[in-house]
Amino acid sequence: MTEKNRLMPQKACQDYLSALQRGNNQQALQIARAALGQGLDMRELYLEVFQPAMYEVGRLWETNQLTVAQEHLATAMTQRVMAQIHAQIFGRPTPGRMVVSAMGRTLVAACVSGEQHELGLRMVSDFFEMEGWGVYYLGANVPARDVVRMVTSQKADLLALSVTTVSNLVNAGELIRAVRLSAMGPYVKILIGGQPFNRIPDLYSALGADFTAITAGEAVQLAAPAVMARLRTN
Repeated sequence: MTEKNRLMPQKACQDYLSALQRGNNQQALQIARAALGQGLDMRELYLEVFQPAMYEVGRLWETNQLTVAQEHLATAMTQRVMAQIHAQIFGRPTPGRMVVSAMGRTLVAACVSGEQHELGLRMVSDFFEMEGWGVYYLGANVPARDVVRMVTSQKADLLALSVTTVSNLVNAGELIRAVRLSAMGPYVKILIGGQPFNRIPDLYSALGADFTAITAGEAVQLAAPAVMARLRTN
């Protein structure tokens, strides 16, 4: 496909955002599928269409140009579109999914207890799956004991945690401490992300995590060498 015929991400993002604002789920899905069919790959779709569109939705909500209901609807629509795109490409649905790794690297991904916002974590999980990782996606509001059990039973190389509200930082810290005290504590790497960490760069370290990332692509880039270094020392 020539560059002339290739759909530009900015145009796809604008069209997708318009569909979200109108609450037209079918049109949003059509725009996403058309973007894939016209030259964007799945990573570009996530980073250059879904992510900036949702950032704009958040900005519009914060400036009272969208209601809470409209913001929730846009999030739910994007979750549905991502699930359908994921099923189309990988042949399986996203909720509660388990994907076996062909590369021997395993990710457990969860939102901490009390955390309901899972869209960013879904993007991160999909990026790791695209890189060949085994993915155990647990979703929103997962009790700490269940996260620890999953990390331990699957001998996870990496735990990815999502926190989008300051009120859930205490739960995040308690979960990380519980993981560090578990049998996998000395081995598993912990990635944590969300708006509080974007605003305070060193917050991840204060909570006991190994690193943070702003985008799903950055998360993969940082995690791979950290996990490989751990594997070489064991």
